[in-house]
Amino acid sequence: MSLSRDELEAFWMPFTANRQFKAKPRMLVRAQGMHYWSDDGRQILDATAGLWCVNAGHSRPEITRAITQQLSQMEFAPNFQMSHPLPFELANRLAKLAPGDLNHVFYCNSGSEAVDSALKIALAYHRARGEASRTRFIGREKAYHGVGFGGISVGGMVNNRKWFGALLPGVDHLPHTLNQEHNRFARGEPAWGAHLADELERLVQLHDASNIAAVIVEPMSGSVGVIPPPKGYLKRLRELCDKHGILLIFDEVITGFGRLGQPFAAQYFDVLPDLMTVAKGITNAAIPMGATFVRDHVRAAFDKGPEAAIDFFHGYTYSGHPVACAAALATLDIYIKEGLLTRAGELAAYWEQAAHSLRDLPHVIDIRNLGLVAGIELEAIPGKVGTRGYEVFVKCFESGLLVRGAGDTIALSPPLIISKQQIDELFGLFADAIRAVA
Repeated sequence: MSLSRDELEAFWMPFTANRQFKAKPRMLVRAQGMHYWSDDGRQILDATAGLWCVNAGHSRPEITRAITQQLSQMEFAPNFQMSHPLPFELANRLAKLAPGDLNHVFYCNSGSEAVDSALKIALAYHRARGEASRTRFIGREKAYHGVGFGGISVGGMVNNRKWFGALLPGVDHLPHTLNQEHNRFARGEPAWGAHLADELERLVQLHDASNIAAVIVEPMSGSVGVIPPPKGYLKRLRELCDKHGILLIFDEVITGFGRLGQPFAAQYFDVLPDLMTVAKGITNAAIPMGATFVRDHVRAAFDKGPEAAIDFFHGYTYSGHPVACAAALATLDIYIKEGLLTRAGELAAYWEQAAHSLRDLPHVIDIRNLGLVAGIELEAIPGKVGTRGYEVFVKCFESGLLVRGAGDTIALSPPLIISKQQIDELFGLFADAIRAVA
């Protein structure tokens, strides 16, 4: 289907230079396995798992069947004072995958909603325990926590914040951990930077712990251009949060469901958060869904009132949607059957070597990797930040490779089904694109 320029105008595209795109659209019309197909018939190797979300590869028939069957049986059921069996079945299976006592699951429709739910749970938890003064949140510079007002308030990406006023009050930010003076071309977790977690102590001294509800971080920052945490950084955050009675929230919307070689980054780093947000890979992106995992002690705080009282005044029309639950259950079956939750660990060394083979290419100034993720940072053109990254992104697409641009950093995070041969193909096409743009 070919659309005229006028027909393209009705859709206001998210996070897109709309005029630029609509002057020369890039249209995808089909997907299967590791590939998309463009509207001009070209096969495109997917190096980004869609948007960090199609972990099991595209168009899985098992998920399609589950969705189709559920649609024909019951397309919707309310979960306010009513329910249906699937969200309970799914929550029990998710809890078994999660680390520690993250045994409770609150559903929503996206990562943004999962983050806002986590923030509200944190506030309500402290209030239920008689510490209603704990209302401040601590985020981190360069962080991405979705696009709700809560998420952009604790997030640290300037363009996501500057357009929207004062945002939530009472939010501070830890310094980011990207330091190219010390960690340029580090492989995996960089050695330098764990001490940056101690900035939390300074914020505690400034505000007093009695006023701080939670710290929220991505275990590995993705959207800003792939920033693995320094060795020991997350453990130090956990220690400080425990010391001061502050909840620790992990945003695992990107890292959840096998991206680093464990079901969740919390297991990879051996750090247990109090709350954990997920989305994207929970349904292999076939149906929108998100969730917030909650530890036992946090959930228990909400059960102190009368049995007939609503314990948490929050939720969404589509929380625990039956079709989304069916998709998620089928997705978990695939992850378990095919070993995809640990496959990134099996491929990590090969992936790392392939990523760092780009080190001597023109304008490559840093490479960061962890699990089955890599960020290749390119030197910015003076006065034109982001232009070189965009040109490489376009050249890749024209050459049959889909990558994700974040300014002048190109992020790579393919479906977890990728083969070593396809890793070679991916980095070969990517290297050619960097040379062509140079």
